[in-house]
Amino acid sequence: MASEAFTEKPPAGEPVKLVRGLGLMDSTTLVVGSMIGSGIFIVTADVARQLPSPGLMLTTWVVTAIITMIAAICYGELAAAMPHSGGQYVFLREGFGPLTGFVFGWTLFLVIQTGTVAAVAIAFAKFAGVILPSISSASWLWHIGTFGPYSMGALSIGPYDVGLNTQNLLAIFSITLLTAVNCFGIRLGAVVQNLFTFTKTGALLILALLGILIGSSSEVLQANYGNGNFWGDADWSLATLTLIAVAMVGPVFAADAWYYITYTGEEVKNPRRNLPLSLLLGTGIVCSIYILTNFVYLQVLPLQGSPDGQTLMARGIQYAAEDRVGTAAAQVIFGSAGLYLMAAAIMISTFGCNNGLILAGARVFYAMGRDKLFFQSAARVHPKYKTPVHALVIQGVWACFLTLSGTYGQLLDYITFASLLFLALTLAVMFTLRRRVGFERPVSAWGFPWLPILYFILVGFIEINLLIYKPLYTWPGLVIVLLGIPVYYLWRGRGEGRGN
Repeated sequence: MASEAFTEKPPAGEPVKLVRGLGLMDSTTLVVGSMIGSGIFIVTADVARQLPSPGLMLTTWVVTAIITMIAAICYGELAAAMPHSGGQYVFLREGFGPLTGFVFGWTLFLVIQTGTVAAVAIAFAKFAGVILPSISSASWLWHIGTFGPYSMGALSIGPYDVGLNTQNLLAIFSITLLTAVNCFGIRLGAVVQNLFTFTKTGALLILALLGILIGSSSEVLQANYGNGNFWGDADWSLATLTLIAVAMVGPVFAADAWYYITYTGEEVKNPRRNLPLSLLLGTGIVCSIYILTNFVYLQVLPLQGSPDGQTLMARGIQYAAEDRVGTAAAQVIFGSAGLYLMAAAIMISTFGCNNGLILAGARVFYAMGRDKLFFQSAARVHPKYKTPVHALVIQGVWACFLTLSGTYGQLLDYITFASLLFLALTLAVMFTLRRRVGFERPVSAWGFPWLPILYFILVGFIEINLLIYKPLYTWPGLVIVLLGIPVYYLWRGRGEGRGN
């Protein structure tokens, strides 16, 4: 565990260490800020097309909140017991060995972490294009080519446009800027995180308040709640539960990244108290805001609509322009100015989200480098700023590359399955470590073992249905995970591994 105090220059031969600079508020805003990106403003449209009843749509968000809160409670126990850089990577390494930790880190670097950073940066640039139309995915500076589409039966993905346009150029600039900011000390990164988290949380609450007070209309309320429309034809059969499970990809993605605070374990003050508490507070705040926001959507827009509709009401939530449900709701509340107000709010949201992702994610690659399971340069800490500069740069370069690939969004779809798999596997670590003699647990998770078992049941049902009904988005993700196994042995064979 890192010590509490550090000198500006360590004694000769002693490696520079990270510094504990995050308090409870910083840790909580990191949880909140990393979770709230662009998803809450967009994914509800896709959910509404798959589940055409308001009640079922809200159910996906409620179930997402339940599984997220259960996992956060359980992670609190693990984080308090192992408050080290790398968080989830360390939990898996200690619970199931270095191979499992490496496979997680491999998948995180290849797609989960860097792909998420790339996607959020593109979302930032996409909404900047609302204000500055010259920023567009159609404004090519260097078009390499179009690849695909690729199909499997009735399913197809692509085509992929690969190259540099003004949209991904702005995305690359935002990633580079935030990477640079986080190289100059944990406190600077925390200040940026606090500023953007408070701003975007306040914007969401204002949207919710005004939506309830002035945005709703009798026409919309009748369409969503009248004549039994709220539940529609839902019969709670296995078929309905399957539809809910498959539709949860979007809400689960929108609620992801809550565990990123565990990656910064060595930089949190009083970690055995603040890590579990920030996980509980942060996830509770965001899950409540998400459910409230979707309730507001149903107050101001009809769920069902037409793709050919010429007005906001005619298109409804299902067919909001480019799936921008948040923007459509803001236009109903604020009029034509709502388009630009919401675009600005989402730019703030995504920029702040990426700051948290970039700050925390690099700590996993730092921890892997320290274990010699990643490039060893990633384990170097800047002697003045006490930050893992090399890990930040490596992460930023790969994330920038993914913005050019044209596949970042599809890669995120691929990895949703793998992400949930690793979350469930991490909860299983609790059962392993509780049997280990002498293992100290400063905090015990509530409801053990029943809450983890409930989590396994819910997530297992979702995973099975994703494998069956969305094979193009699940099997490739599983292949990426499994490829990490031979890579691990190749890495060790080169003498890079730590030899366990």
